[in-house]
Amino acid sequence: MEINQPTAKFQDMSIAPMHTAEHILNQTMVRMFECERSRNAHIERKKSKCDYQLPTEPTQEQIAEIETRVNDVIARELPVTIEFCKRSEVPAEVDLGKLPADASDTLRLVRVGDYDVCACIGAHVENTNEIGTFRIISHTWENGTLRLRFKLIK
Repeated sequence: MEINQPTAKFQDMSIAPMHTAEHILNQTMVRMFECERSRNAHIERKKSKCDYQLPTEPTQEQIAEIETRVNDVIARELPVTIEFCKRSEVPAEVDLGKLPADASDTLRLVRVGDYDVCACIGAHVENTNEIGTFRIISHTWENGTLRLRFKLIK
């Protein structure tokens, strides 16, 4: 079975909690705003950021609701599992728009319980109870792009 090999950064277990939180944040944004997953993300151990294309600027209440919903999912103590499947067998809800053109035919799917499934080659925790508390530390809105900056508190 041929699968793409991740770079060392994406296998760094120190960013696994943050990377898994990104998956939950992405799905939360999709559900709340009916937008696409982040097309631009910078994931680091201490703080991270994701950009979302939205038609209107979210209210302060909506920003607070994003944080609440992400933490609610984390608190559910969901298992994070890995499975492999052929590109032709990927479930319809999985967005393959970010895959590089040279991605292999066999894809690695990461599931966060029943909340999210995404093609991904990075390191993740085994259960959401390993993530900590998600905090949005700042956000900006410019030209239809919402940038969320966030961290995790253990």
